[in-house]
Amino acid sequence: MAEFLYIHIPFCVKKCVYCDFLSVPYDKALAMQYTDALCKELQMKKGLADTLKTVYMGGGTPSILPDECLDQVLACIAASYNLSGNVEITVEANPGTLTETKVRTMLFRGVNRLSLGIQSFDNSELLTLGRIHNADTAIESAEMLRSAGIENFSLDLMYGIPGQTMKTWSHSLEQAILLSPRHISAYELTPEQKTPLKRSIDSGKVKMPKEDLILEMSDLAIDLLAESGYEQYEISNFAQPGFRSAHNMNYWDRGDYLAVGAGAHGFIKGFRTKNTSDIAEYLERLGNTTDPEILKTEILCEDALKEFVFLGLRKVDGIRLVDACEFGLDLVAAGDELLQLQLVELTGSHFRLTRKGRQIANTIIVRLLEGLGL
Repeated sequence: MAEFLYIHIPFCVKKCVYCDFLSVPYDKALAMQYTDALCKELQMKKGLADTLKTVYMGGGTPSILPDECLDQVLACIAASYNLSGNVEITVEANPGTLTETKVRTMLFRGVNRLSLGIQSFDNSELLTLGRIHNADTAIESAEMLRSAGIENFSLDLMYGIPGQTMKTWSHSLEQAILLSPRHISAYELTPEQKTPLKRSIDSGKVKMPKEDLILEMSDLAIDLLAESGYEQYEISNFAQPGFRSAHNMNYWDRGDYLAVGAGAHGFIKGFRTKNTSDIAEYLERLGNTTDPEILKTEILCEDALKEFVFLGLRKVDGIRLVDACEFGLDLVAAGDELLQLQLVELTGSHFRLTRKGRQIANTIIVRLLEGLGL
């Protein structure tokens, strides 16, 4: 039984040039139809859930929904599911779509964590990324949350943006710290296939920063955030003590989670599931009280082991050796060369990447999996 729930809201004002998540242009009438269908799916699948520890509404842009739709979805969750006494309810929001009335609606319905997709406090970088807001709007949105009494909010930042410099990255980090969020995510921009950004890079219109500069930016984030009281607990995530994202920690621990909404991916009892990404098909299926799930894949032993290693090593704490032994994995023997190169290390009961290793995490994990014969 899942104790974690993910809800996908696929609407955006416009799609950012780097985004490969499912999103479609916002239309109020379609959003209201989608909300009705989403509530049907929530009710349909409540039997798969135990008492929920977290609820996470992502997208897309959940904060683009009309107040009445936000209220409807959150009320449906409260009515259909058991929530733990300290449930973490997160809603993703973008500056430019967040309003005081929406914040009040979310607070009334029990939302206690907001994740703001800011990405940068430099206006030229925001234009490069195709964001709809500017730096002033981003600051105003964060201050709106604090004025409403929401202390537990997260800011998303991005480095490795075309045209970004150490000076502008430092400014974005310092501005984020000044806003005193409980949590900061700092992601390296990765050009994904089939995105406008990737096409611009391939055509030579846009140049990505050099790898050395990107590594310097990563180092700066780790140092500045540590100095300001944020612990790095995952490759791209930093939190004040006690404010790690419980929902995302469950992903990295390979815990079960129920997922609803168009294109949503879930993980239940060793099976990864996927709902249809076609909005019209999603609405039609739910209109006929038909499950929108179109794919259910059992994660067999070898793939489960790969996930265990890959996801576990994203966490700064790493993998508990006793857990690895239960899977029949000798991480120490497989990682002997990496240990000698100080790319991984043993810390008491855990095997983890070093700071140096985290900068090239994917390469290190591939080498470790080869050493494990996976």
